[in-house]
Amino acid sequence: MDGNGRWALARGLPREAGHRAGVECVSRIIEAAPTAGIGILTLFAFSSDNWRRPRAEVAALLRLLQVYLEKEGGRSISNGIRLEIIGRRDRLGEPLRHAIGQIERDSAAGTRLRLRIAIDYSGRDAILAAARRVAALSRESLDDALGPPVDLLIRTGGERRLSDFLLWECAYAELIFSPRMWPDFDAASLAAAVREFRTRHRRFGAVPEPLIPRREAWLD
Repeated sequence: MDGNGRWALARGLPREAGHRAGVECVSRIIEAAPTAGIGILTLFAFSSDNWRRPRAEVAALLRLLQVYLEKEGGRSISNGIRLEIIGRRDRLGEPLRHAIGQIERDSAAGTRLRLRIAIDYSGRDAILAAARRVAALSRESLDDALGPPVDLLIRTGGERRLSDFLLWECAYAELIFSPRMWPDFDAASLAAAVREFRTRHRRFGAVPEPLIPRREAWLD
């Protein structure tokens, strides 16, 4: 969800206007995701590093997130969307924490789309926290503690880096970097990214089966 501020500045608008446009884009992408064949959608709304931004911008971002959760909660439930928040909660205000807990409880039965929103999130911190929680440290235990693996990661805004997002889960993710700013990303953009993903050959370190030489039976 990158590029909100730059989108606004390019139009002579304050950065907050870009964040508002970004929230509207969230609704469009959520509606389009099931049609595109997506069962789990994770959106990076607020990084732990975003606390370094100007205080007024941080306050506006968190206020928008709270308004979104309170406003969209009912629609999410009626549309069969299960909403989860990943990231720290102890640094969020009580009204936002309350809104998070309410929509997570109310939407828990949703099966059409599992929507995960990362707020005050750091991939490195998430790995550390998961490692502290598990009784016996292993790849499998961290897989269970951190969440589902990522098949496709799309970053908007023209940047080409992960920026501390789902680092463990993206071990074998296919990456698509879109030059579009997030407010301009739409259902057609999402569908195009999914089509490109389906052309990728995912080998997970193995050799594609057609390339493995077959041993003739008469040699045995």
